[in-house]
Amino acid sequence: MLVLLEGLAMCLWLLLVCVTGIANGPVGLVVLYEKDVRERAVQLGLITREKLRRRFVVVSAALFAPMVVLPPLMVYGLNGAMGFWDGAWQMSWILWIQGIFDRLFIDWFWVGRTRAWIIPGTEDLRPYIPVKVRIMKWVFTIFGCPLIAAALAGIVSLFL
Repeated sequence: MLVLLEGLAMCLWLLLVCVTGIANGPVGLVVLYEKDVRERAVQLGLITREKLRRRFVVVSAALFAPMVVLPPLMVYGLNGAMGFWDGAWQMSWILWIQGIFDRLFIDWFWVGRTRAWIIPGTEDLRPYIPVKVRIMKWVFTIFGCPLIAAALAGIVSLFL
């Protein structure tokens, strides 16, 4: 049950980053779009390449740092996991929950079915998440999350 709540906490963090990122319009998270959309946003003068680079660093830190820091803290600190397998399994579930939320709610529904993420002047580049990219994201969610969890559990296990 605790792992489910921790997974939901990770979903909440992801949602918070997205809501904050697009608060002043979807260009705020254009770094998450495909290259053609990013280039069009620069061509349209909606963002500069320098601002794009800076935003990439900030968004990457906001999304990925918690993904590698929080699950080990939750699993080994709160849940009392002992050893590699216990930690890896619990972190896999936490990351899967977040990944499935990202694929279904953020990607499929919010980006794909609402107008919240439409950047004016790029409508012809929709869908913003092409089929090939969606497939790669699902593959990463299914197989990459346990690999990340295993790597994190391996690192933590070295210090326990």
